[in-house]
Amino acid sequence: MLIDTLRTRIATAGPLPFEDYMTACLYDPEGGFFTTGPLRSVESGDFLTSPEVSPWFGRMLGRLVAGLGIEDPTVIDVGAGSGSLLGSLVEELGGAVAVAVSAVEVSPAARRALAKVIPVENVHASLDELPEVFSGVVIANELLDNQPVALAVKTESGWEERWVGNDSAVFALVAVPCRPDVAAWCEAFAGDVPEGGMVEVQLAASELVGAILERITEGALVVVDYGGTAEELEPRRTQGTLRTYRSHHLGPGPLLEPGATDVTVDVNFTAMMAAAEVAGASVELHRQDDFLRSLGLGDVIRDLRTDELAEAADGDPIERLKLRADRTDAETLLHPRGLGDFRVLVASVGEPTQGREPS
Repeated sequence: MLIDTLRTRIATAGPLPFEDYMTACLYDPEGGFFTTGPLRSVESGDFLTSPEVSPWFGRMLGRLVAGLGIEDPTVIDVGAGSGSLLGSLVEELGGAVAVAVSAVEVSPAARRALAKVIPVENVHASLDELPEVFSGVVIANELLDNQPVALAVKTESGWEERWVGNDSAVFALVAVPCRPDVAAWCEAFAGDVPEGGMVEVQLAASELVGAILERITEGALVVVDYGGTAEELEPRRTQGTLRTYRSHHLGPGPLLEPGATDVTVDVNFTAMMAAAEVAGASVELHRQDDFLRSLGLGDVIRDLRTDELAEAADGDPIERLKLRADRTDAETLLHPRGLGDFRVLVASVGEPTQGREPS
């Protein structure tokens, strides 16, 4: 079991940096939450993301790809999950754009699901399997929140880290001196943190943003996730945003059941924008509701409502129910206290994003 492996590591080498512990919990080949077990992003699993809630999410991203005007673009979904996003995106393009679609997924169960949506040879386990350079769009939907983080606490004298130690029969966070790169990230991106406040240091997510953008010669990286700017996250710094998720609900503490829950944090988009700019990209940051409306989702919902009313007046009741379900699912993508409050980072390389006005 993963818990025994972690105890042995700690007994042998001492406390683990939190990012090493989180990596094991999520991605250990024999006990990680995403690398073992069933497909997670389905009704019967642990969570649903926007593409599973409504096919209009992927369709709107298809419109974004078409609007870029790139000839024969490559579209890569990193952390592609069930394949719902790519399936809807390709459906929206409808052959009008000769798009080459690929997916990257660490989950074997998700890769099996993806192979039913796109050619199996286009389903990859790692970014290392992708071309070194390409033109097109990379989509990272609810990916960065699962990138391993260091934990830092603001003290009277500066920053301390929290690593994972083994206190008798249970894991516990232990204080250690702060590494220079962790402290530097905190000073740059943590914002105003009260004494005793917790910060999730997202070095790995920043590095991933840079690594992806290095491969794009023309196009964009589109990051969709929960979180906010450093300033927006400041009210949550007393306790931090680290938490677990399982079976569509908040789970136990992150030290209690390693490998059995999703471990996640709110994404610091100030840091992600900085990483994108360092990689030479121009950046836009939107709320998801504004972003999807800019691509036409508001018009889609109005049309669906009109069709639904027409069916109610003199039509097929089953078709009316289908239209209502399609409309309400699309509206969920825009809910101001739910998915609509997610953030969308568009990091463009080459010509600026075309086909829509910034929100």
